[in-house]
Amino acid sequence: MSQLIDITPPLAPGAAVFPGDAPYRVDTTFAIGPGCPVNVTSVSLSTHCGAHADAPLHYSAEGASIDRVPLEDFIGPARLIDARGEGPLCRPEELLPHLDDVPPRVLLRLADTLDPMRWPEGFRALAPETVDLLAARGVRLVGVDVPSVDPETSKELPAHMTFLRHDMRILENLALREADFGDYELIALPLRLEGLDAAPVRAILRRV
Repeated sequence: MSQLIDITPPLAPGAAVFPGDAPYRVDTTFAIGPGCPVNVTSVSLSTHCGAHADAPLHYSAEGASIDRVPLEDFIGPARLIDARGEGPLCRPEELLPHLDDVPPRVLLRLADTLDPMRWPEGFRALAPETVDLLAARGVRLVGVDVPSVDPETSKELPAHMTFLRHDMRILENLALREADFGDYELIALPLRLEGLDAAPVRAILRRV
């Protein structure tokens, strides 16, 4: 029997978002009570709230929207790697020992602990050369447990631009501390939000 490991952080009102981005909100439309047999709730949120997949449209005006990104990249063999370190960027040499027979999807744990209700100032991100290395090894998707593959203060987004050049997929804000390092099957399908720059995912790992 396979084991499912949920690597999706919970979403609740007050969840941390990029400073200035739209927060996660919940409103009650109907509530069970006299004359009403059902509960119905509405939610509003940024496309980058919680675990999500970036579309190329997020960082390129001519990029594909999330409903046009191939789903095949978001499901299949994956490797979870310990990429925690002292520097602000994860460098290629840190990952080299973990890339023998690497599958097409790589998940990088960059943080020791993360509280989904607090914005992680100064989080670790990816050097563009690290993305180049993964692309050269045939990696199609990279997932991280921080809000962005670039530093929060970056304006040029060099890592995102390198993903764009290699036509690779990005998952952000995953709860990677929930799983041991090693190889899994990843299932992290983005919602089919027509014409948008990103979409939430329910990300799980399955070790068969």
